[in-house]
Amino acid sequence: MSVKFEDIQAAGKALQGQAVRTPMLHAPKLSEMTGAEIFVKFENMQVTNSFKDRGAFIKLSSLSEAERETGVIAMSAGNHAQAVAYHAKRLDIPATIVMPETTPFTKVARTRAHGANVVLSGETLAESQTTAEEIIADQGLVLVHPYDDDRIIAGQGTACLEMLEDQPELDVLVIPIGGGGLASGMSIVAKHLRPQIEVIGVEVKQFPAMYHAVRGETARCGGATLAEGIAVKNVSKRTIAICKDLVDDIRLVDEASIERAIAAYLTEAKTVAEGAGAAGLAAVIADPAHFRGRKVGLVLCGGNVDPRILASVIYRELERDQRIVSLRIKIDDRPGTLGRIATLMGTLGANILEVSHQRMFLDTPAKAADLEIMIETRDGRHAEEIVAAIEQQGFVIRVLDAPGGRETVRAG
Repeated sequence: MSVKFEDIQAAGKALQGQAVRTPMLHAPKLSEMTGAEIFVKFENMQVTNSFKDRGAFIKLSSLSEAERETGVIAMSAGNHAQAVAYHAKRLDIPATIVMPETTPFTKVARTRAHGANVVLSGETLAESQTTAEEIIADQGLVLVHPYDDDRIIAGQGTACLEMLEDQPELDVLVIPIGGGGLASGMSIVAKHLRPQIEVIGVEVKQFPAMYHAVRGETARCGGATLAEGIAVKNVSKRTIAICKDLVDDIRLVDEASIERAIAAYLTEAKTVAEGAGAAGLAAVIADPAHFRGRKVGLVLCGGNVDPRILASVIYRELERDQRIVSLRIKIDDRPGTLGRIATLMGTLGANILEVSHQRMFLDTPAKAADLEIMIETRDGRHAEEIVAAIEQQGFVIRVLDAPGGRETVRAG
């Protein structure tokens, strides 16, 4: 194995005063929610809001004077980009960052704000890598790879040094996997200090690159995901070897679990997690029986989420909990009907968010209308009470966007 525990120890000493020693805190509400004893490493509190600060500094600080003068290049979907740009500026090293064209605007803007030259190229990180290689061939820049580099892996592994120093009795570590740099570094530390600990990696179902790589299989990757930070198609021989040897299991999580985890971090832990940062919690949410009653260490590895995406996730979670419900009610198109329904909802404690009439659908009689109302409720039981009350008034009602994607038809 190219990276040793001693390398990570040395990186930990080098990082003192250069990166934040983030807190490792017990999360009582997440523990209650999952049935496990959850401890969270808040890497979203780094200067660039992700664990990438660690590896970026260790790599950049190792460069020779000639390499520093030439400058560096990195390809990244955002967090590695920001970390390289930030530390390159601190160390007075010119930096060029190649980012996929699909990278959230907030990550592009923050990378540029650190003074880096940003090149947007390709739909995926693999395509950005091709562009980076062309620039290296033309300008001779030093590549700072996001995961296929011993010093990067050593830097990322320092997060686990701190976790096990703060909570030495952890039973399980759950680590998001993109290219595998974080999982590689952390698993080296975990298995050295606590050989009996279970190390679980997490990928999204659309990008199961490491899941298949450690099995010697070809992965089919692609598709939209909230966890763009771990949407990696090509993992390296270096990280595959480490993960195959030291990571006990790799779980694949779906988008709904990622959304629930982001919402849980925000509402229960009062902190912001991007999709990749929430992947560990998503795995626990998806299979609570495996973790129940055990001490679980999660790495909230990044908090750089687009505000618009975060708002959408919160809204969708409210819909899942039926705290926001959309109703379609067939009514006679005559004065007073809307007021009658609105009064009823007000009496029942529902807050009306949006109202619209649909009169032009051919399946709606000429003297009738479809009334679409979006309401805010206390919970699912409250929503059912409201629907039942409307039915009792003789209306035909549909509950739209019901949990599981169903459309529930209720006839009065």
